[in-house]
Amino acid sequence: SDTNLRNAETASRKALELGPELAEAHVARGHAVSLSGNQSEAEAEFETALRLNPQLFDAAYMYGRALLAQGKLERAAELFERASELRPEDYVVPSLLGGAYAGLGRTADAQRAYKRQLDAATKRLQLNPDDPRALYMGGVSLSRLGEGARGRDWANQALAINSNDATVLYNVACIYSISGDIDEAVTLLERSVSAGFGHWNWIENDSDFEPLHANPRYKALLAHKDR
Repeated sequence: SDTNLRNAETASRKALELGPELAEAHVARGHAVSLSGNQSEAEAEFETALRLNPQLFDAAYMYGRALLAQGKLERAAELFERASELRPEDYVVPSLLGGAYAGLGRTADAQRAYKRQLDAATKRLQLNPDDPRALYMGGVSLSRLGEGARGRDWANQALAINSNDATVLYNVACIYSISGDIDEAVTLLERSVSAGFGHWNWIENDSDFEPLHANPRYKALLAHKDR
């Protein structure tokens, strides 16, 4: 919401005033201004954070996410590679890395990232079998690796845990899209938007939704964002 955005803006500005040499403060500021649409200022803040602390996972991760949402895939992939090296056990980053490579048409690199993601997600699920995020992100990897039925199985497990969460619905839509079940994918995406998913640049730029681009319901959904 606008109030949350203003609060994030104010908090991040204060953090910078208190600690201009703290890389974390520049990450917070970069994230806040990125959300408010000022991408060039956001990029400058993220670059400063990385210069101050090249080992800071959040700097590489949040910067990569901001670039991915704009469709700047090459630089996003570099940052996700760095983030994945800094925190190899993380199961989210390799999924985003795979998506960036898929969008660039770098299939072998994408497959490598999805295998890395599946390995990390599987380890996470051994510790916590009811982690919906590990399930739906692992489901994306399975679908991308040609195991569509298993991917949908993981997706349905995530939905069984939380069927009304906008982010769960969005990611399950990704899995159905990759698997070629276009109608179900669009239905899930519509439900995600109804549940409050408002990251339209993700909906537009996510390589998982390439199979939906010709679909009239998907086009109608995107047209709705400008109203």
